Amino acid sequence: MRTLNRVLEGIGSTILLLLRSVAYLPTLPRQFGRFVEQCYLIGYTTLPIVAILSFFIGSVLALQSGYAAQNLGPKQFIGLLVGLTMARELGPVMVAVLLTGRVGSAIAAELASMKVYQEIDALETMNIPPARMLVMPRLAATLFMMPVLTIIADLVGWFGGAIIAKYTSFIAIEPASYFATMRQYMDFDDVLNGLIKAEVFGFVIVLVCCNIGLNTRGGPREIGAAVTRAVVASLILILVLDYFVTKALM
Repeated sequence: MRTLNRVLEGIGSTILLLLRSVAYLPTLPRQFGRFVEQCYLIGYTTLPIVAILSFFIGSVLALQSGYAAQNLGPKQFIGLLVGLTMARELGPVMVAVLLTGRVGSAIAAELASMKVYQEIDALETMNIPPARMLVMPRLAATLFMMPVLTIIADLVGWFGGAIIAKYTSFIAIEPASYFATMRQYMDFDDVLNGLIKAEVFGFVIVLVCCNIGLNTRGGPREIGAAVTRAVVASLILILVLDYFVTKALM
């Protein structure tokens, strides 16, 4: 029962934080510097690991598809399989998971530290709402950067699959044929579905991590516990939302 109460309290406080943050959206132009800083932290610092993982995920997809195609079907559809899988599923989910580990944990740790050491209370005493200064720029930066990261993840994954498809002996598909199949059977809606997923995942991750950080109670030991709760909650929400968003977009 106590666990259920904590979950319901967390949902309620997250919704209230969202409403307060959206109310401060008109102040975003005056916080452009913070917005740019968060774009840098969310986008630029996450980009290298996104590119590396996307390349190898696309490579593994092509390798496994080529291995299966030896017995199950024509190899020319490997490009389509890699393209659809990266665009509709693995691209946005992978970026969201990396955002949780790379950015969400840092947000939760920073805000939890500020709460434990009473910096949040100091802001409120000075009539500076934390939702305006600490949450809203992060949400706006996430909405701006998630599609960029997802598109880069898709492109790098497709490129990695093309390289493996060309230089693996039992596949041996030229890049022209690989991408021709992708262009023939894929359309913009496939990419758009992935971008919508990425926006939903990123927004929820940052909002949950901010809320958990701002509601941390206790001493310094609670900072680590808050980070753990934020990461676990975000990963669970990614998987749950992935099903429902996929269902809605079909």
